[in-house]
Order: sequence, then C-alpha cells, then structure tokens
Amino acid sequence: MLNIFRRGLVSKIMLGVLAIGVFAILITGFGTDGMGGLGGMAGGATGDTLVSVKDEKVTSLEMTDQINRQLARAREQQPELDIGTFVREGAYEEILRQLVAQKAMLAFAEDIGITASKRMVDGEIASIPAFKNLAGQFDQSAFRTALQREGISEAQLRQDLAATLIQRQILLPSAASARVPREMALQYASLLLEQRSGTVGLVPAAAMGTGREPTDAEVAAFYRENQSRYTIPERRALRYAMIGPEQVAGSARAAEAEIAAAYQANQDKYGAKESRTLSQVILPTEPAARAFAAQLAGGTGFAAAAGANLIAVEKQTKAQFTNLTSPAVANAAYSAPQGAVTPPIQSPFGWHVVRVEAVERTPATPLAAVRAELEAQITQRKQAEALGALVTRIEDALSEGSSFEEVARANGLAVQETPPITATGAQPGVAGWKPAPELAPLLKPAFDRAPDEDPAVETIVPDQRFAILTIGRVLPAAPPQLAQIAPIVKADLVRRRAAERARAVATALVAKINAGVPAARAFAEADVRLPPPERVQARRVDIAQPNRPVPPPLAMMFSLPQGKARLLPAPGGQGWFVVHLENRIPGDARSAPGLVQATMSQFQRFIGEEYAQQFGRAVEKLQDVERNEDAIRKTRQQLLGTAAPQ
Repeated sequence: MLNIFRRGLVSKIMLGVLAIGVFAILITGFGTDGMGGLGGMAGGATGDTLVSVKDEKVTSLEMTDQINRQLARAREQQPELDIGTFVREGAYEEILRQLVAQKAMLAFAEDIGITASKRMVDGEIASIPAFKNLAGQFDQSAFRTALQREGISEAQLRQDLAATLIQRQILLPSAASARVPREMALQYASLLLEQRSGTVGLVPAAAMGTGREPTDAEVAAFYRENQSRYTIPERRALRYAMIGPEQVAGSARAAEAEIAAAYQANQDKYGAKESRTLSQVILPTEPAARAFAAQLAGGTGFAAAAGANLIAVEKQTKAQFTNLTSPAVANAAYSAPQGAVTPPIQSPFGWHVVRVEAVERTPATPLAAVRAELEAQITQRKQAEALGALVTRIEDALSEGSSFEEVARANGLAVQETPPITATGAQPGVAGWKPAPELAPLLKPAFDRAPDEDPAVETIVPDQRFAILTIGRVLPAAPPQLAQIAPIVKADLVRRRAAERARAVATALVAKINAGVPAARAFAEADVRLPPPERVQARRVDIAQPNRPVPPPLAMMFSLPQGKARLLPAPGGQGWFVVHLENRIPGDARSAPGLVQATMSQFQRFIGEEYAQQFGRAVEKLQDVERNEDAIRKTRQQLLGTAAPQ
C-alpha cells in the first residue's frame, strides 16, 4: 500500500530484482524480506579471486554459478532472456555487490563470535517443507531428491543455511527496533484517503494520418538507430531422442503366471464376499448379558428388549465388524444363520449379544472377467520398471563419456533435430511453424544449460517419457538484415512520425489547459478531430492496492498540482494522454483507526529494512575489502563470450 510514497527510494535488493537466495532461501521462504537472510555460497568454489574480505573470498566460479542461478530464475519471467543481455543490463555488478556484502557480514560475525551451530542448521533443515513427507515429518528420501533436483550438495545447503542464520542474528535486532509515531502514520493514512478528480484525454497517433512517404535512406537510418527493437533472441537447434514405453514394450508383457498370481493376491477385491446387517447390544457385565438373552428366550423381541441400547450395523463384512468389536464376537456373528442370536460374548468393550438380521453374498469375480485389467496393470508396472532401467543405463553411458549419437544408436533411438528456435519454441521468420508437443518440456532445460554442456536425460512425463537432449547450433541474439524486414521498419517509422505529430498536438493542448482553458473545450478546438476527454475520480488508496494494476493516467493524476495538466505516452506508441487534475479533496484518517494501524505496521517494516541495509553497509565499510579489477573484468568478459584467447 505505502509503496506509492517510496518509489525510487528502495534498493534493488529490497525490490527483489536480484535477491541472491540460493537453494536454501528458495525452499524455506525466509531471507527474502530484506532482513538479511541471504545464504552463503556453495562451499569448495575455486577459481580467480575477484574480491577478498579478510578470509572470505568471492571467486570467479562462485560468481559464474550465481549468474547462472539468477539467470535461470529470471528466465521464469522472461524465457527469451540470454546471458549477454542479463550481464549487460547490470546483473553482474549487482550480484557481485551482494556477494561482497555477504562476505563482509560473515567476516564481521567471525570477529564478534556469532556462529550457527549444527543443531540450529539441523532445525532449519527439518522445518523446510520440501523435505517433509505427507505426514509432515522430515523424510530423508525427499531431502535427497530435492537436493539432487536443485543441483546442490548437503554440505553446500548446510553452509548456505549457516550463513543465513548468522546474518539473521546480526540484522534482526536492528530491523526489529524500528518504531513509528502514531501521528506520523495518521498523516500518511490521511493521504491515502485523499480524493482527486479530473480528465484524461487521448491524442491518438492514428488520427494524425500517414504523412509523407519515408525515403529508403530515412528507413535505413531509422533501422540503425533502433536495431535493438528488431533483434532476434538467441536461437538454438535442439537435438533429442525420445525414450518411452515403445522402447521396452517387447520385454515388459505380463505372463499368464503373473496374471494368475495377481488375481490370487487380490482376493479381497475379486473373491467372494459376504456382508451382514446386524443388531447388537453391549452390556457391562455377564449377568446383565445373560438376563438379556433370557428375555429373548422368553419371547421378547430383540429391539424391544434392547430399547435405547440397540446398536444397528448396516451391511458390513466380517473384517469390518472385527475392527468394530473383536475376533471372537465377529466369528460368532458371522457363523450364525440369518435370524439367529449369538450367546453373550466378551470383548474389550463389554458383553455382546448379536442378532443376524440379513445375509448378503456376492459371488467371486472370475479371472476371465478381470484378466485384461490385471494384464494392463502388470504390463504398465513392468514397463515402468524396464523404462527406469533403460534410462539408468543411458545416464550411466553418458556419464562415462559416450556421445549423444553413440547412446542413441546403441539403444535404437530415433534422433530428431529442430531448426534454430527461441526459448519460447518460436522460429522467427517462418510463419506457422510450431514445435512438436513433446518439445515443450525440453525448452527450459535446453536454454538453461551451456551450449557445450554434455548431453543429458530430461523428463517429458514423469515415469513415462524421457528424452536425451543436446544442443546443436547456437545463433546469438542479432538483428536481421534490413532487406529482410524493410516493410516492417518502414511501417514502424511511419507510426513513429505519427506519434511525434500526436505529441505536438498533445503538447499544445497541455499548454492551453495550463493557461486556463477547460480540457473539454481545448480538445474540441484542436486542429485534428479528437475523442473528447473522459472524467475520472479516485482516492489514493484505490491506486495503492496490491496485485491490482493501476492505469498510468490515473496514477499520474495523483502527482499533479491542482489545476495542472501533463503529457503521458500511451502504451505501444498509440499516442499521448493528456492528464488534467481539476479538484483535490484532502483525506482524514481519524475515523479509520484500522488504516492508521496498518500504516504504522507497514512503515515499521520499511524502516526496519532500511535500518538493516544501513547496518549492512556500515559493516562492509569496517572490513578490509580488496578488489581484483582485472579478474572482475576478465570474468565479466568470459560470461559475455568476449574474453581474449589464452
């Protein structure tokens, strides 16, 4: 809510642009709220030292590992993002800054004797949801599976968690000390209730006409100035070989003996069944039970004799009734004929007298009737086992150095290759091309890996279909030749010029409105025919709701002085908005104590985050930080693929 007051005041780390979290942060959920919960890096990293902070070092391999991890996370939102763009846009410098801050914090902790014990780390591991089974208990198998999926060792995880716990101990006290006076929160809460009204008008570029025909030279100049907008993302040709049930179908059929054994093992499902409807009485003593039996023998009906003690049991098997009573009671009730009454029998609950009201028998299901079902189940199980064994053999062969082609040929797999495609599966310049359906799960791993990485087995459908994947050609991001897209560039230039003419018209409108001409009149008197402006009204709190997009013109209205107008570009170059604030009604939050309290809480959190950041920066200044600029530059060049050959 209060982000509206502090835009531009928060660092990248607090906005979560590049929050280094490593595996521990991603799965525990702590450490991403600005309280310093940023785990240490994987242990054992070597390579050139980029920065030294006392005994702590940031190495080139550690830096490269973090760049790759953060790129993979960024690609979840931008699948076509390549490492070159990622580094050039500032990720390298930001991640390096964060790593140095982490090392400084760990060095400071060592100086003052703050540590994270093995017991503390064990407690964090046991609390991580990804490591628990369905019963909510720590599961060693789930633990190993999750580590393998994330590509991190137990030692690395423990080091990450220990670093996180250390930083939490250092930063939480400063973050938790923030306090906000109620009167201060009242002023900001009142701002949230402020109401503004005005007009928003659009000057569409389409209303400006096409204008003069651009010359070839003008089109070429426009293309040179705007090459980035025409750049095609990195493309990769994927080579893959599918692995599925068809590879093991011949060796995974159900034998007759297996079908018969499965039928016998499932007699509870297929065998003959008997269920009974019973009435029973449970009495506390044997004399009471025998007195009840004597009443029945004297001609009193069971229900009449039982009265309120009658217990009806509807259609239960012997096993079900045994669970309710005891084996002795169930044996007696299920050996008696319909209409009979059992003698008193003792169980842990008391003395039972049971009457058999009805007997219902279901004949056994013959093997022939369920043979197809059992055969399909057995075949599916055997295929899954055989497929798992095949995948394991293929993975072993790849890990031992066999090539993609050798493994495919040895296992009779058909090799397929795509044309160069983007991370979304598109083939730029080829209209109507669509990737095969099985290719979709391979796109992310194909673009997450390094181009020269060894082939690997990827999962298409868990336990059912896999693929060996390797990378063929890689075409770096680059703009096409102008001749290939000249009509597109020319159309863009025409639109650009129309937008510029629209801006000139909108600028003139803003000047007239700011000179005192009503917005509706200014639009009506424009040199071109324009749609009339629309009236808008809102409170500031309406544009501060989380997860609710706010129209930019409405947001701008809350930054204007009363009576003033301003320009705002419409999305997609469609033209220009003219936003005019006519009236402003101040808010008063004294009648909204809940809003004041929420404002206090949010300000305390924001201020706590600022305290933690400032403390972290102060800690870093206390440390002896040595930067190896040559190594920093070399590692950056290597990530960009432009390092000088050795």
